[in-house]
Amino acid sequence: MPLVEVFLKDSIGTLTLNDPSTRNALSSQLIDELVAGFAALKAGSARVVILRAAPATRTWSAGHDVKELPTNGRDPLTYNDPLRHAIRVIQHHPTPVLALIEGGVWGGACEMAMACDIIIAADTATFAITPAKLGVPYNIAGTLNLMQSVSLPVIKEMLFRARPISAARAHEIGMINYVVPASELDAKAQSIAAEILTNSPLVIALLKEQLQVLGEAYPLNPATFERLQGMRREIYDSEDYREGIRAFFEKRPPQFTGQ
Repeated sequence: MPLVEVFLKDSIGTLTLNDPSTRNALSSQLIDELVAGFAALKAGSARVVILRAAPATRTWSAGHDVKELPTNGRDPLTYNDPLRHAIRVIQHHPTPVLALIEGGVWGGACEMAMACDIIIAADTATFAITPAKLGVPYNIAGTLNLMQSVSLPVIKEMLFRARPISAARAHEIGMINYVVPASELDAKAQSIAAEILTNSPLVIALLKEQLQVLGEAYPLNPATFERLQGMRREIYDSEDYREGIRAFFEKRPPQFTGQ
């Protein structure tokens, strides 16, 4: 069974996360298949892509596959990390990507969903950004991606508390576009996709790229970047980082000491 199912009909492509055994954890294998799926839909001239999990799922994605996080002090979220690759593929895919959300969205999967262009969620969906709960030092590109989706006070609360918020709350703060009953998710996504298909794909591709470039236009001098990288190195060399991973696998709350 593929970990990502690819379907194309009437210029609308659908990518379905299909690894229930890990709750669609973003493993390197799943992301490789996801990236290949985007490439296949681009080659097939899809003009809209819908990214979803299987219908009636309880977890859209559990986020970064913790089993693949290093425990040897190596930076776990580098430029070439599979999750970072997936985010870039979504951001720079030339057609609009619609996230169809049902179930819980956790950790890095929350950033992946927010990287999509339009988010349609079931009224029972939840969203949580959890690096602080796990003790994983999120990188600056990921933080910027989150800031592009919601206001600074909101993203601070989500990052610092690391607790799920409801779809209704996510809609209220402008993080997602629509909240509908689960039974109406497919119809809503197909309706939006059909409207997009009536517009110029060349103009939409230009607009998407312009918005991405402008959204990333934040100045950052080398000294500041190196200071932030130094702080990240301290974290993934720390006992807290190792404790966060141990606690995850032992299914207990971590006991962070700041060391």
